[in-house]
Formats: sequence, structure tokens, C-alpha cells
Amino acid sequence: MDPEAWGPQNEESEEDAQQPEIDPIYDSDTSDEETENTIGNVPIEWYDELPHIGYDIHGKKIMKPAQGDKLDSLLAKLDDPTLLKSVYDKRTGATVALSKNELELLKRIENKNFGLDVDPYAPTIEWFTSKTSVTPLSAAPEPKRRFAASKWEAKKIMKIVRAIRAGRLRPKLDDALKPALYDIWSGEGDTAGEDKRFRHLPATRMPLPDHYASYNPPAEYLMSEEEKKAWTEAHPEDRERNFIPQKYSSLRKVPAYNRFIQERFERCLDLYLCPRVQAKKIHTDVEKLLPKLPDPNELRPFPQREAVVYVGHKGRVRSISVHPNGQWLASGSEDSTVRIWEVLTGRCLETIALGSKAVMQVAWSPNKDHALLAVASGETLFLCSPKIGSASIRKLTEEFVHTAPSASESTLPSASPFHINLALIGVSACEWVSVELSGKQKTVELMKIAHEKPITHISWHRRGDYLVTVSPEAGQSAVKIHQISKRQSQSPFRKSKGMVQCVLFHPTKPFLFVATQRYVLVYNLLKQELAKTLITGMKWISSIDVHPEGDNVIVGSYDRRLAWFDLDLSTKPFKTLRYHKEAIRSVRFHKRYPLFASVGDDGDVNVFHGMVYNDLMRQPLIVPVKRIHGHSVVDSLGALNCEFHPTQPWLFSSGADTTVKLYT
Repeated sequence: MDPEAWGPQNEESEEDAQQPEIDPIYDSDTSDEETENTIGNVPIEWYDELPHIGYDIHGKKIMKPAQGDKLDSLLAKLDDPTLLKSVYDKRTGATVALSKNELELLKRIENKNFGLDVDPYAPTIEWFTSKTSVTPLSAAPEPKRRFAASKWEAKKIMKIVRAIRAGRLRPKLDDALKPALYDIWSGEGDTAGEDKRFRHLPATRMPLPDHYASYNPPAEYLMSEEEKKAWTEAHPEDRERNFIPQKYSSLRKVPAYNRFIQERFERCLDLYLCPRVQAKKIHTDVEKLLPKLPDPNELRPFPQREAVVYVGHKGRVRSISVHPNGQWLASGSEDSTVRIWEVLTGRCLETIALGSKAVMQVAWSPNKDHALLAVASGETLFLCSPKIGSASIRKLTEEFVHTAPSASESTLPSASPFHINLALIGVSACEWVSVELSGKQKTVELMKIAHEKPITHISWHRRGDYLVTVSPEAGQSAVKIHQISKRQSQSPFRKSKGMVQCVLFHPTKPFLFVATQRYVLVYNLLKQELAKTLITGMKWISSIDVHPEGDNVIVGSYDRRLAWFDLDLSTKPFKTLRYHKEAIRSVRFHKRYPLFASVGDDGDVNVFHGMVYNDLMRQPLIVPVKRIHGHSVVDSLGALNCEFHPTQPWLFSSGADTTVKLYT
């Protein structure tokens, strides 16, 4: 063979020049391994707590590469400057270095530019023509079946015709062809178009028993001794369940249920009284129907729990009163005694016996410099000076009560310095007598004012010199105003407009509120005229109280209603509250906090948040915040009176169970 036919040996052919060079140094034994992660679209976060990061094509686990801490990464960046131009691959857990083209592509994307190999101005390539074709795609002639009638449609039409002829199918008549008939009984409870046949309404199912009702419940479902005591003392309405879970070893030892007949009767009564008409659901937004009220926890402080119980009376406690300094509490009972209590400790400091008649009302003088207590017992009004407080207070009280007025002061009916004009008021025949009665341990000095009929209500003027009493059986002279500094008693009304229940002075203005059975009369004492009449809409008013600012009044009644009046708004109730199941006995405003309370014969004490705003365009905010089961019901009588502490958000209540309670 001719060696020249093969060409020169040191020259490479053109085909060999196109092939890549082979690296003669082969020091890697992992070229045949397949490290591509084949987990697909599975989130890589699922492998955070696993030692591997996925699987290769053969199903083997791809282990996570070792990763150092922050110090190792810092040293790696210092040793390898190209590490700053690399990214972390979550699929493999390794760091991949970026090429120049990839870095350039990232910079262009960050600057919102086109890619490297993208021509933004390239001509459009029409893969599908945008021109409308004039001639059809196919020039085949139309088939004959498109012009001939379908025999299958003819068969369907003949089937309908035969049904009409046989009477199985009747065509619908127009409304004009229908006979003009109507149902004369359509308006008697049945709606038009509704099936009048009886529809069975199944009774509501009773809830299935839980683990608490088991005869052998687990230990965690049984009550402890403290829980049993709390369950026994709780009100039946406040109990979570009407039975105490018990544990028996077998079903044979389970006794008969003591409330079985009562619960069966209540169940039958519910089924008997349930409505038999299926009510249609009305799709309404409940949040729009209910008023938006704040959370009671945001309206604190207010009385929440029973703190002190004052025990000592032997009869119903009709009235209570708190001294203006908040240290002492006076209570009057049907056992003809008045007791003076220390508020914080509940200790009885003094007991005053006032004959054989029941004490109907007690009231401390609003003057903090005096310790003067007014007590109504039968037809007599006593002005007591208990031996409490400092010696200076007792001395001022004794001088104020027993100092006789001069002749000029007792004869001249001039205008009062407290904005009450008594010039035109007739003097009533009330005898003022100074007496002394012996108390439990000390001597109590008294001033006795005799009336014609029994006294049921007492109210002081804010300055402590005037006192108004109510004797409903006295007729025209039912209301009497007494001035202690002059020892005078006046009857302000010549004619009674009804049986007077209670009377109050306005806290800031010369007004007098007189509550009869159905109305509240507001008199201007300066002008001697009737200023306003509040129409309550109640059958029998029981109590009344005025807001400390004087623009709002609350009225309680024996027909279980409490009415809030805004004197600047109207003579009719602004809002009527019905939260008592029995008659309301007493209502009270707090003198400092936006609170008011009511007590009734159901034994409950209801506490409300009543915020009055200075803005006349904003209505008062009334929110019920707490219901306390204060007193037990004795002879259909529950809580009889309530009174707020003058400085703290505390509430006192007295009841027919002979106790007085403090709620804080």
C-alpha cells in the first residue's frame, strides 16, 4: 500500500477537528452516577427534617451534603471569591456557580431588559393566516339528507299526536281560557298554592347522653367535694347540668332517677305547647338586627361578687343607707330596730330599738360633717345621732339637731338659702320633740317628729337641711318638707293628684320629683308650679332615682319594668328594660360611676352600665353587665332595697331573708 494514499499522518482531518479533545487524565469515578433528583413537584420543605433530600432515577436516597455553620460559610467566602457568584440549589442541597451568561441574564432581568438571544424587533411569523378565505375549503356538493324531511322526527311527532288523541297528554291552556274560580278560604291561615293536607312535623329530638350520664364514667368526669358544694349552692339556672355524675360498679346497682317524672312532665309539656306550624326561614343578618354593645369586660369596674354579709336582724330588712364618707351602713328592719354596721368588717357597731313598729326607711344626711340619721317608724320620724365617728362630728351633729331657732327665724318664712322658696307653702301641724332613748351600749340622742299617718319614704336635700317624707294614706298632706335648722314642717300641695309613692329632690336645681302610681310629676319649687309630667305607662310605680347630673331619671314598677327617662328628650320613656321576673322594689344610680342597679322580689340584683354623654346628639349608652342572685325568696318577697357606695363601685342590698349584702 502506498503510504501517501492515506495523506500526511501529522495532519488532522476536518472531521477530527470538530470533535472535542479527550482529557487523558481521568481521576473521577463518579461520571457514571446519576445525581438528578426525581421527586418532581413535591415541595422540598417536606424533606427538611429528613437526612436525605430526594431520590435518584434508581430509587436510591440522595443524602443531604454536609453544611457548616455561619463561621464556615464566612471562611468559605474568604477562601473562594467565586462563592459570591453562586446560588444554593434546594433540589440537590449544593452550591452551583453561575456562568458569565447567567450573571448577565440576571442583570438584564433585574433591569427589566430583554434576554441575551431575544430580538424585540423580529418580524411576526403568522403560523395561522389572518386573511379571510373567499372560497370554501371544500367544493363538494350538499348532500340530499339536508333537504329531505327526517323520518325519525316524523315518528316522534306521530307519537305525541297519538298521546293527545288518547287523552294521555293534555296541552296547557292560556290564563285567559282558564275558568275564573277562586278559593274563598285562601286567607284563613293557608297561603296560596300550598298543600292544605296535614303535614307531620316531627318533634325535636333530645340530645344524646354524654360521658357524664354514664353509670360508670371515667374519673375525670366525676365531681370533687368542692365542685359538689358549688353545684348545690348555685342557682338552678346557673348549673351546667341538672344532675351530679356518679360511679357504680354495675348497672344493677344504679338506683331510680329522682327527677324522672319531673323531666318527663316537662318534656310532654314542651311537646304539647310547641307550635304546629312550620315556620319559614327568613334569611336576615342577625348582626344587623342586634344592637352593637360593648363587651362587659371593657366596662369595668362594676359589682360582680358577694363580699360581705351583714347578719343580725330578726325581721325583713326594709331599708339601708350608706354614710357619705362610706364607712358606716345603717339598716332598718321590721323587728323595730336600726343597726349601724362597719362597712369593711361587717361588725355591728350599734343597735337602736324604736318601739314596736317596723322601721320602713332609713337615710343618712348627705352632709359629711354630720352623723345624722333619719328613721321612719310608723307615724314618727326620728332624727338619730349615733355615737360613731370623731368627737367633733358628734358635737356638730348634736348642736345642729338640738339648737333651737330664734324667734325671728321661726316666724319669718323668707326664701330659703338652698334655692327652695317656702314662702307660699302652708305650715303643717307636726310636733317636734327632743327625746333620749337607750341604745345597745351607748346613749343615742333623738329628735322625734310626729305625723298623722305612717311614713313610707324619706329623702334628703343635697345640703342636709331639708327633709321630705311621704305618707300615702294622709291624702292632701301626704308630702311634707321639714327644715331642721328652723324646726318647721310644711305641706307643699293643697290638692293631691294621686297616691304618692316616693319623692326626690333634684341634685342641682330647685325641682321636686313626685312619683304617684302612674306618673312622675316634676315641680319647680322656685316658681311654685308644675314643670313637667313624665308618662311612665306603668301600673304601679315602686321607686325612682335621679342621675347625679339631673337630666335622666329611672323609674321601677311592680309590673317588672324599669324605665329610663331623658328629661331633655321627651316625657315618655327613652328605654324600657324587662330583666326581672317579679316586681321591682328599688332602683339606684351611682353618684360617681356610670352604673345603676335594680332589685326585685325574684331575689336578683341586676347591675347596668349607664353612660350619659355631654353631647346632646348622642344617646345614653345602657348595657346590662351583671346579674347576681343575691337573696332568697321568703313569702314571695326577695330583695327589698339597694344602695351604692358613695365613692367605690360597690353595691349594698337588703332582703326579706333578714340579711344585708355587699357586692364588690
